[in-house]
Amino acid sequence: MADAKLYVIPGSHPCRTGMLLLEHKGIAYRRVELIPGLHSVAVKVLGFPAEARRTHQMGEGEHKRIARADRLGTVPALRYDGERVQTCRAIARFLEDVQPDPPLFPADPERRETVEAAELWGDEVLQMRARRLVLAAAVRDDGTMRDDGETGRLGRLLFKSRRVRKRAVPMIGRHIWEADERAEREMLAELPALLDRVDAWIEDGVLDGEQLYAADYMIVSSLALLTYRTDVEPRIASRPAGALVDRVLPA
Repeated sequence: MADAKLYVIPGSHPCRTGMLLLEHKGIAYRRVELIPGLHSVAVKVLGFPAEARRTHQMGEGEHKRIARADRLGTVPALRYDGERVQTCRAIARFLEDVQPDPPLFPADPERRETVEAAELWGDEVLQMRARRLVLAAAVRDDGTMRDDGETGRLGRLLFKSRRVRKRAVPMIGRHIWEADERAEREMLAELPALLDRVDAWIEDGVLDGEQLYAADYMIVSSLALLTYRTDVEPRIASRPAGALVDRVLPA
């Protein structure tokens, strides 16, 4: 049996994707939780290679502080029999090589291309929107964030202590991820179109088919994070996207 260890931070939606990928393959692994904010340094110390090409896009520009942290290292980070792999998309392809069944991608090349396009969109677009929308709710602290992120489909968000979370998460949202009121208004305005895109992929059988693939796991974790917002959760629940969340990450 392979020695598999997945490094994560609590409540992280990309980290939950990494967990779902391993569980899809039926690979037993040990989950190691790192301290949010220090995780980039931690994975570097643990011997993971720098991810020079991994950057987060916010709006039209790149946030330089986040880009520097990403170049140190990022999570999820998988150590598998001595090999080290970071990011959900890299982990999915690595697992497909070491254990082809059950597959994370369709065998048909055209179908695989479509699934990979949805996976890429989930990684580069939806993941960031979900993160910043939930952080914006924490910044405003008006009850929009359900139970202060204490409970939900991904578990506690970032910190186990409610007191630490109440103080630290708004600071992270405000000063690192720029989750201010203007950005929140813009993202809420574009959210219906994002959910429409997920629903269209479900209707076309790209997502939520008989066989789940890497794109399902990439997208569903961001949808699950969005359900922490009391004003957004009903919008998702009434859509086909909500059925996907219930299937993969039931409440």
